[in-house]
Amino acid sequence: MRRKASLVLLAFAVFCAAMSPLMRWYAFPRLAKIPPSQYQEAVLEAKNPTLIDYGTMKAKKVPMVTIVQTLKGNVEASEKIEKSADRDVVVWDALSYVQDAEGKMVSKIPERYIFDAHSQEPVHATGEMVDGDPVKREGIEFKWPFLTEKRDYEYFDAQARITRPIHYKGTQDFRGVKVYYFEQTIPWTKVPFPRTMPVKDITPESLAKTGTTRWYTTIRKFWVDPTTGAPVYGEEIQRNELRGGTLLGDRDKVTVFAGHVKMREDYIQSTVDLVKSQRVLVLLLTSYLPWGFLVLGALLLALSLWLEARSRRPGDPAPSAAKDPEPEPVKA
Repeated sequence: MRRKASLVLLAFAVFCAAMSPLMRWYAFPRLAKIPPSQYQEAVLEAKNPTLIDYGTMKAKKVPMVTIVQTLKGNVEASEKIEKSADRDVVVWDALSYVQDAEGKMVSKIPERYIFDAHSQEPVHATGEMVDGDPVKREGIEFKWPFLTEKRDYEYFDAQARITRPIHYKGTQDFRGVKVYYFEQTIPWTKVPFPRTMPVKDITPESLAKTGTTRWYTTIRKFWVDPTTGAPVYGEEIQRNELRGGTLLGDRDKVTVFAGHVKMREDYIQSTVDLVKSQRVLVLLLTSYLPWGFLVLGALLLALSLWLEARSRRPGDPAPSAAKDPEPEPVKA
């Protein structure tokens, strides 16, 4: 019985040893993915920024500018693209809605971001756009890959429609979460006017006729959870200007927006809590289960060897055979 039990335990030990690398290198790349129906909202604020008044074409200080960013998964669009792409695809319909302290719209820029659900690499398909303009993204946007590495990544800037490196700057602790800090600088770049302007009489076409152009620069900062690749916090130090043309008269340039944009406090905490819950699922496939299977396999192997050794140990000495009784002598 001991020998049979040791063989069963040995079989389970081999199974556990085989499952350990399979969970990490086979199951994880296939099971870890962004759900196609995900919805996410973040609110960012710039306190005391400079903002243009299109009525007077002059810049002034305002109390607050609020930016509401939404990401909504388009399941129907992702299913259509998956048929031709032959892989899991996520389609995010994003909107960046900017308003002043009085709730008046400053600008709104829609995007459609299409990417691989597992690797977060961009997938080029019909419908990929920024503010109605077709684009062909290179690099990541909004989210880093699972198990983010300590290195620079290529990051797409939607305003400038260009891809530039975002540099790894070190590891930090952000509210109890170990994060990687990344920073990207976009130098002054000529960018398109938003299709939706806050004043009906002013359109991108009417501005173009005046010869006035729009320029933009930003310093973008992200604190990213390396396990899930999700940013837990973000900031931007951004400036927009109008330059040249007859619209500005004798002025060379006018500030459209200049401010330090930061995530609002209530959204910081909710984002941190969400990332903490999601990272458990990733760690389950990359660490907890692989190491658990490995340790369990080692214990089962040790128990199997112990039982095998017990089954081979010499038993008690066999009882000696009973001797035939000697015949009694015959009495005379």
